[in-house]
Amino acid sequence: MEKRIGLQLYTLREAMSVDFVGTLEKVAAIGYRGVEFAGYGGFSAKELRHITSELGITPVSSHLPLDLLKNTEQELEYAKELGLSYVVCPWLPEELRKTMEQYRQLAETLEQIGEKCARQGIILCYHNHAFEFELTSDTGVNALDEIYANTSAVHLQAELDTYWVAKGNLDPLAYLRKYAKRCPLVHLKDMANDETRSFAELGRGTLDIPAIIETASASGADWLIVEQDVCNGDPLESVAISFDYLRKQGFVQ
Repeated sequence: MEKRIGLQLYTLREAMSVDFVGTLEKVAAIGYRGVEFAGYGGFSAKELRHITSELGITPVSSHLPLDLLKNTEQELEYAKELGLSYVVCPWLPEELRKTMEQYRQLAETLEQIGEKCARQGIILCYHNHAFEFELTSDTGVNALDEIYANTSAVHLQAELDTYWVAKGNLDPLAYLRKYAKRCPLVHLKDMANDETRSFAELGRGTLDIPAIIETASASGADWLIVEQDVCNGDPLESVAISFDYLRKQGFVQ
């Protein structure tokens, strides 16, 4: 069954910095119909909405550092005009992830930000890496679960990155089921069969991508977003390879 497949534009950050619009045109030509932003290229929301509309691309979401998310009103005004459904906290500075108490404080901050987002019809999500699984409480709860346990689903939902769940030595399928109906965005990326378990194009690694996609869909995911943090070759070629894999698997046309 065909799925809603987007691309996290951070994958193409170098090309975007040189030719923002031209790179978006290439993304659309590959076949992606949704994008997640990692910066807006200096364009106004109105300009960027026009560009994506002309290309037939849906502006799905945007990764915004925590400091920018705290500037909620300004960021939400831009997001609403652009037509985003989601904004995402993508990363924590190392100094904010040393203790469980810091994660509880983060949960309180995200709850407050998420409440402001919800009032404007936008959903706040948190995007994980592997470091959230490295710290556990006395009861064995890891930091990612601690964040969700201390926030409401109304004000904070998940953007599960299935690669990083696996890199944290946990089961991506189990996590998708655990946060069913609270995980509207899912990052798709594959894991190379090498010593460092590095990034790979979809279908060229060790993760069961079809099972991840079907489990994510059954769990209520709205968009599946392709990302490859580091590419060995041309990132545009990498995202084309991943999309071609999804097409051959019947997930996109």
